[in-house]
Amino acid sequence: MADIQPVLSRADQNLSSSLEKLFELLRIQSISTDPAYKAECRKAAEWLVAYLEALGFEASVRDTPGHPMVVAHHAGASTGAPHVLFYGHYDVQPVDPIELWENDPFEPTIKDVGNGRKILTGRGTSDDKGQLMTFLEACRAYKEINGALPCRVTILFEGEEESGSPSLKPFLEANAAELKADYALVCDTGMWDRDTPAIAAALRGLVGEEVTVTAADRDLHSGLFGGAAANPIHILVEALAGLHDETGRITLEGFYNGVEETPDNIKASWETLGKTAETFLGEVGLSIPSGEKGRSVLELTWARPTAEINGIWGGYTGEGFKTVIAAKASAKVSFRLVGTQDPAAIRKAFRSYISSKIPADCSVEFHPHGGSPAIHLSYDSPVLTKAKTALSDEWPKPAIVIGMGGSIPIVGDFQKMLGMESLLVGFGLSDDRIHSPNEKYELVSYHKGIRSWVRILQALAA
Repeated sequence: MADIQPVLSRADQNLSSSLEKLFELLRIQSISTDPAYKAECRKAAEWLVAYLEALGFEASVRDTPGHPMVVAHHAGASTGAPHVLFYGHYDVQPVDPIELWENDPFEPTIKDVGNGRKILTGRGTSDDKGQLMTFLEACRAYKEINGALPCRVTILFEGEEESGSPSLKPFLEANAAELKADYALVCDTGMWDRDTPAIAAALRGLVGEEVTVTAADRDLHSGLFGGAAANPIHILVEALAGLHDETGRITLEGFYNGVEETPDNIKASWETLGKTAETFLGEVGLSIPSGEKGRSVLELTWARPTAEINGIWGGYTGEGFKTVIAAKASAKVSFRLVGTQDPAAIRKAFRSYISSKIPADCSVEFHPHGGSPAIHLSYDSPVLTKAKTALSDEWPKPAIVIGMGGSIPIVGDFQKMLGMESLLVGFGLSDDRIHSPNEKYELVSYHKGIRSWVRILQALAA
């Protein structure tokens, strides 16, 4: 492999011109959810194609029923190196309420915020234009020094991530052979803190259910029928309360099938992060952890499954008081999944459990609200290990491997539709105000993000 230091030095030398290019992209108002900005979304796609072509990629705008995709390819210097697919999105969220912005959201600036920190301001700086440009600028530095990239690279940028990605799955299906690689690189995540890079190795899956219990054929007077007629609210809340036992474990039959324990060394690394129940919950005015007893808050939110009641209603809920026994009661329930838990099996177990709690003269109906499995990259994966070492060489503190409580749909699509695992490395921070007024991206995140991708590309190709 070529010496990496000249490439890192070139990335440093390029920083000023790199920021100029980033600011050009940030000025394009590519708001995907608003039809008024359709032309701006295409403009952003065309800008990216022109820039990728300047870097030596074979790039093109690909039309979809919605906003266009950008696809690009570049051969690697070594035929034995892996083929990677880098994913990002060029669309951004609306800027409302505009009056809360300190500067024009589409006129990016560099601000000195004290303590040696500088930030880039503007819509899309962190989500996701600044992030995707870190990878492109790493490719630029590598090519300028070595004449080629260390491995084969395919680029996929979409323009509808912020509006539900309606065109993405059909596009992946239609272009699976072209887009399939050894694994995907996704830069739409964040760091643990300003000094500690992170690799997200796990994303929880999701099952959503809406349940309605029906008893009498109408609302009943509670004086005339109270004590004799079935109350669907009673029935429903009793059933829902039984989803957890006294230790916080979920009681559905077979629920923990596919749930593996987190390796001790990974849990030990999480303990060093100093996130306690008090500090984690204190941010929202709480202090006592719920969920399974004997587990840390990071393990509970990153590596354990959940059952949560997201909404419940029935009977009279208006102003004043009305003494009725409701005819119906409903609830929305969601399950976050980990490991290899089967969404269909979880849904079936939930419906079977609730149905077993319904009296013979009452009925229950279910309505599904999505279902997707968890995504998990092996903690000892060679790809993860190489990336972790590369990041640790760049940042003040060693990289950590984390889980994510939520989901990134594209990662599941890559796995299910293209058979690819994803390496999730991003350089955003929790205070970047993505989707909010005054979005920002740390200049250090941008600069060291470029250097980090140089190191990761070299490591993956070694």
